[in-house]
Amino acid sequence: MSERFKVTKSEEPAKTYKNYGATSAESDVELKGKLLPDSGDTDEHGLPKDKDKGCDTNLYLYHEEIEDRPRAATFLSSLADYSNTIPTASAADPDAAKPAPPARMGTLIGVFLPCIQNIFGVILFIRLTWVVGTAGAIQGFLIVLVCCCTTMLTAISMSAIATNGVVPAGGSYFMIGRSLGPECGGAVGMLFYTGTTLAAAMYIVGAVEIVLTYMAPSMSIFGDFTKDPDAMFNNFRVYGTGLLLVMGLVVFLGVKFVNKFATVALACVILSITAVYVGIFVNWNGNDSLQMCVLGKRLLKDIHISNCTKTVGGELEKLFCANRTCDEYYKTHDVQIVQGIKGLASGVFFDNLQDSFLTLGQYIAYGKEPEDIEQMDRPTYNQVYADITTTFTILIGIFFPSVTGIMAGSNRSGDLADAQKSIPIGTICAILTTSTVYLSCVLLFAGTVDNLLLRDKFGQSIGGKLVVANMAWPNQWVILVGSFLSTLGAGLQSLTGAPRLLQAIAKDEIIPFLAPFAVSSSRGEPTRALLLTMAICQCGILLGNVDILAPLLSMFFLMCYGFVNLACALQTLLKTPNWRPRFKYYHWSLSLAGLTLCISIMFMTSWIFALIAMGMAGLIYKYIEYRGAEKEWGDGLRGLALSAARYSLMRLEEGPPHTKNWRPQVLVLAKPNDDLTLKYRKMLSFASQLKAGKGLTVCVSVLGGDFTRRAGESTTARQNLRQCMLEEKVKGFADTLVSHDIAEGLSHVVQTIGLGGLKPNTVIVGWPYGWRQSEDERTWHVFLHTVRAVAAARMAMLVPKGINFFPDSTEKVAGNIDIWWIVHDGGMLMLLPFLLKQHRTWKNCKMRIFTVAQMEDNSIQMKKDLKMFLYQLRLEAEVEVVEMTDSDISAYTYERTLMMEQRNQMLRELRLNKKETLGMVQAIVDHHHADVKSASKVRFADAAPPAPAGTDPAPPAPAPEADDAPSPPLDETEKDDKSEEAPPPAANPNGDAIKPKPMPNITPDEGTVRRMHTAVKLNEVIVSRSHDSQLVILNLPGPPRDTKLERESNYMEFLEVLTEGLERVLMVRGGGREVITIYS
Repeated sequence: MSERFKVTKSEEPAKTYKNYGATSAESDVELKGKLLPDSGDTDEHGLPKDKDKGCDTNLYLYHEEIEDRPRAATFLSSLADYSNTIPTASAADPDAAKPAPPARMGTLIGVFLPCIQNIFGVILFIRLTWVVGTAGAIQGFLIVLVCCCTTMLTAISMSAIATNGVVPAGGSYFMIGRSLGPECGGAVGMLFYTGTTLAAAMYIVGAVEIVLTYMAPSMSIFGDFTKDPDAMFNNFRVYGTGLLLVMGLVVFLGVKFVNKFATVALACVILSITAVYVGIFVNWNGNDSLQMCVLGKRLLKDIHISNCTKTVGGELEKLFCANRTCDEYYKTHDVQIVQGIKGLASGVFFDNLQDSFLTLGQYIAYGKEPEDIEQMDRPTYNQVYADITTTFTILIGIFFPSVTGIMAGSNRSGDLADAQKSIPIGTICAILTTSTVYLSCVLLFAGTVDNLLLRDKFGQSIGGKLVVANMAWPNQWVILVGSFLSTLGAGLQSLTGAPRLLQAIAKDEIIPFLAPFAVSSSRGEPTRALLLTMAICQCGILLGNVDILAPLLSMFFLMCYGFVNLACALQTLLKTPNWRPRFKYYHWSLSLAGLTLCISIMFMTSWIFALIAMGMAGLIYKYIEYRGAEKEWGDGLRGLALSAARYSLMRLEEGPPHTKNWRPQVLVLAKPNDDLTLKYRKMLSFASQLKAGKGLTVCVSVLGGDFTRRAGESTTARQNLRQCMLEEKVKGFADTLVSHDIAEGLSHVVQTIGLGGLKPNTVIVGWPYGWRQSEDERTWHVFLHTVRAVAAARMAMLVPKGINFFPDSTEKVAGNIDIWWIVHDGGMLMLLPFLLKQHRTWKNCKMRIFTVAQMEDNSIQMKKDLKMFLYQLRLEAEVEVVEMTDSDISAYTYERTLMMEQRNQMLRELRLNKKETLGMVQAIVDHHHADVKSASKVRFADAAPPAPAGTDPAPPAPAPEADDAPSPPLDETEKDDKSEEAPPPAANPNGDAIKPKPMPNITPDEGTVRRMHTAVKLNEVIVSRSHDSQLVILNLPGPPRDTKLERESNYMEFLEVLTEGLERVLMVRGGGREVITIYS
């Protein structure tokens, strides 16, 4: 068992005092002013000997915070199971059946394989060879490369978004909706839904095409479709409708079957692709299984190879010389039999380098000579001709659905063991794998198959055979059956996923007319959404042509991917505090490149379809926005800027920002000197480092007096403040306020500063360094009044102590930023160091987070929970749990409390004059600073060298602000010595010893001793671990609710004790709301 951290200093039992008190849940009213009993179970100092085991003496200074701000240990224990924070389907819909506990899948099963299955689709088997032959090897390679680059850039952006917090199931809709707002999220969600639904239609038509064209042509209802394209498409429509009904029934009755069939479909895809690769190398020298009949340079169809001759009375002569007048092209050209699969060794690759783009009706022939490809107003006979016009951009639109499906992993994020790790790795590896397959297939197809056969889309020249299937090993049925089953599986997945996506959008209630589709059946199935999906899918099937469906659904996917890239680029450029992706290999330029590619491909493919998709997205956006805001157009850009600013302010006024959009909008309360210059310029430097040029910063100085008399001085102070802001590169606004009472003026600033929703939420308040030395007994009144005003306004507050030791914005520091997390106040302590590290000054610092464990806490579990919490927050920091035993209150703590009480009583009763107050009282209170000789990290001046060992250090040179220096630390031996010595006699200004008047017997308040105990013990622990850190951030205890002079003075003393020996301290108090979240 490891030894726990000891914090009791005195080793003598006689000098220790038991801790005591009530539980932290007791009200402050019962503890205020409660004196310790004079008799009974007490020790020699009147302190109770028995302690309540429920008392948290070590953290009693934060006792009043516990009511609404839990201890860090309590907060961590509540977050032990992070998955419980994600609402389940049953919680959102009472009609839904309770889902089974999700299986925690890894990267391979949960992301990589589903992405592989969704990316490899029907286009690979029935269109890739045609794309290669039409575009040529060079442009075909570029087509595939452009499409793969688009999805790779999108995957990088998606990985950044998906790892920026916990992403429940919902894929792109959830990510975009939470990144760009409900309007964009709803628009993208509907685009993604429409694209997925049309993808189901394309898969169904593709499956029917495989069966009717290559497996069972005899099933044609409308005659020989090889001679009439309309008959073929009518067959696709009829059989596609029937197949849709069957698949819809399967989805309705058995989702489990769909999920099981997905495994079969995936196996078919992998087996089919493997068979193609093996077949290409088996046919290294080609084979004679596919032979074509070629007239001159034109490709012929519906002719058996044995009849491929110009024999008199032969089949070709009967066809081309039907009216005893032979076709001119037939007369002047010979026929030949050409081997279709020539093999890699043949060198046909070089024949397939150039493109062969055609317009509708042109013949498929070698070369581009007009006499070979033009119809010349003659009958087509049995010559194969292009059924659509082809260009580079059109082929991109047709091929692009082959690279979609990259969202499959993010859609399953709720089922992943570690989504933030699995989604980027699995998705990017899947894209790399599929891209490698596609690019290699382009080159291998171009090097294996004759150009004419590649361009024969439906295999009419080889008897209606599938080219890819006849390249495979061992035979074509491996590909035919595999491609059919994989296409069916992809269609079932689309029909399963699309209704659930529609239901998720409907449940969010951002599109009111979709409300009926949010309802689930008694079995938890989105039946209504399924019916609508089938209706839309049927509309796609009625188009009947894969070459029309593919570009159409490409538009919707490209729009969706474009929004993903836009979301990542905006988040990166805006540098929102919640933007902390665990995936680091992204950049805004890559996202903008992906967005540009998406938009370019859309308009290159079909500007009409692009405008339709964008118009649909715009209509949905405006519908969700519901009429938008009134536009007032003035003259020129100023009118536009004014209208945009007013519109933005009105939108901000609608409600508080979501936690993930929270960023500190800073109000700096800047104290002026007598000459109206800024006293602490480093406060502006700190604000600049915290903001990094983003968000709102307002700097305000309050002057005492009458505004009518000090208006000119107010203007001067404002100009000086603005000049300081310019010099410190603080982007924001400067203002001044003149008030008869400084404290009331600061309170008014806190209440009224800002416009509409553009109001500060964080206040930076300077520490009153000279409160001990001041002759004014209520010099801390302004500070405490401001603290209370900020707390009442529910704003966060930052109190930098030792501000003159903080670095300039031009400096760079390296070391540690230590966070001492005592109570959870919304995550401010976690967020601030992250924001500081965005600035070049603090960029090289590392975060360390310390939290305090009591005897009843499981420190090992706390450390695990804290590490997991930081992992979910995407924050990198070292974690340490400090164990503090329920130590006894030492004599030093008790003596120091007595000194503090003596000072209060003397100020209250003696009412000494200014000189006596400075001379006598301060000497009594601060006598423990008199003999400090220990080396300290605290710098009072840079010029004084360290004194040699064993000698007294030379007096330091005065700093610019002597009272800005933090109190020097006391080492343990000195504190023990002081605990056993009486206070030395004080000296008056003349040097004569003053004998203090005998003080009445003072018994400290129980709560006061315990608060001092917390301050002393925490200070010991913090100094021991963070004495060499660049910045210490800790919770600022709440101010006393009692406004009596003694309580307020004690509070200031507690803060001094808590921060003794620390050079740079930032005390933080949250505004009562969460400012950091694990969600995206």
